[in-house]
Amino acid sequence: MYLEDTIVALATPPGRGPIAIVRLSGPRAIAIAQKLWHPRPLSAPIRPRQLQLGDIRDPNDCKTLDRGMCVVMPGPRSFTGEDIAELHCHGGVYLVRRIIALALAEGARLAEPGEFSRRAFHNGRIDLTEAEAIADLIDARDANALQQSLANLAGALAARMHALRDQMIAIRAHLEAAIDFSDEEIDLPSHEAIIADIVSLSDSVSALHQSFARGRIMREGARAAIIGKPNVGKSSILNLLLGVERAIVTKIPGTTRDVIEESLDLGDYSLVVMDTAGIRDTPEEVEQIGIGRARAVAEQADLLISVFDSSDSFDTEDAAVVEITQGRKGIALLNKRDLAQRVSADDLRNRGLALPILNFCAITGDGLTQCKRRLVQEIDELAGGWSASDVIISRERHRDALARTLDALNSARSGLIGRAPLEIVALDIALATESLGSITGEVSSEDVLDAIFREFCIGK
Repeated sequence: MYLEDTIVALATPPGRGPIAIVRLSGPRAIAIAQKLWHPRPLSAPIRPRQLQLGDIRDPNDCKTLDRGMCVVMPGPRSFTGEDIAELHCHGGVYLVRRIIALALAEGARLAEPGEFSRRAFHNGRIDLTEAEAIADLIDARDANALQQSLANLAGALAARMHALRDQMIAIRAHLEAAIDFSDEEIDLPSHEAIIADIVSLSDSVSALHQSFARGRIMREGARAAIIGKPNVGKSSILNLLLGVERAIVTKIPGTTRDVIEESLDLGDYSLVVMDTAGIRDTPEEVEQIGIGRARAVAEQADLLISVFDSSDSFDTEDAAVVEITQGRKGIALLNKRDLAQRVSADDLRNRGLALPILNFCAITGDGLTQCKRRLVQEIDELAGGWSASDVIISRERHRDALARTLDALNSARSGLIGRAPLEIVALDIALATESLGSITGEVSSEDVLDAIFREFCIGK
């Protein structure tokens, strides 16, 4: 719930640092800043939107705490639409805590997570897609995620939503006119023309809905599970990809019991790589749990990195790994190429493996460059050749809203085809419009807003 009071928070990362920014927003933001900060010289006027040097003092005894900068931004021309003041001080932990405590004593309250951005939304400075883009910009893992966040922050997704919503409103207006003026000779679109408009609109919404898989990869990174039977070199391959000794490597089968997850950069992409327990039949209860988790992770991963030991004969455990790869994207690594060969790429093909097969040696690193290059190609295919000009979605909330929009549009189309009362069809279009409006926040509930802004850090 939006309260018209004054909030304060640290706007820079917590902890010791060279500079810290204490941000205030609300009706008393500037007044509180003026109680704590005094320009040098004292006669200097405070100029809006200009950083000025001065002293930060304790108003109780006028003792100087720090020499710092202050900037004030009167509303509504500010990020939140309210009066904003920022104190730029040195980043000592005690010093920052002391300044915030003094602001609280002057009548401010500590901001909730995302409350500055939430106030910007309530005051019409940003919509929900732009608010979410701010969070995505902060969390961006790679160049693609950064570009997607910047596009949405500039209003790309909001513009597409508004355009689609305008089309729905136009369709509903035609339906309402047909209902209200059915006895009059008014030139209105035919049933067939309205059906065609709904079909075209549904296609546009569906294309956006289907972009979720690409958008999620852009925002969160692709996820790749390393799978294989025990002792084929999965943990060694994880360490080689990361460039650090992250996983324990031994000759003892079943060393890896749980999923080990790390991220690395591949070109413009972020890849989350997960090392898993070796796939095999075992009576050992703890290892069984690890194998169950390995199968679950493999099922949910975007890509599979299946590993086979070229120095060992193909067995039922390898066959189980091949079965997991059926119908999936990824690569296969034929590891231990430095040893005498007992399994070839042709053998794996004859056993039903359809993934691209690369020769590999985790000991020498032979094949690592080709492995990374191929993984980038696989992610490229998953991302569908995304470019910065494409409008795509990446949040589950957006996908759910678009799915509800499609359901309502399909219901409206079926109603028109079946000659249902136009009032019912108009209601379906209204529901579609409402569902679409929830993406930008034109239609929203406090619960939805709480869930969105709870993801933000305090001070943003």
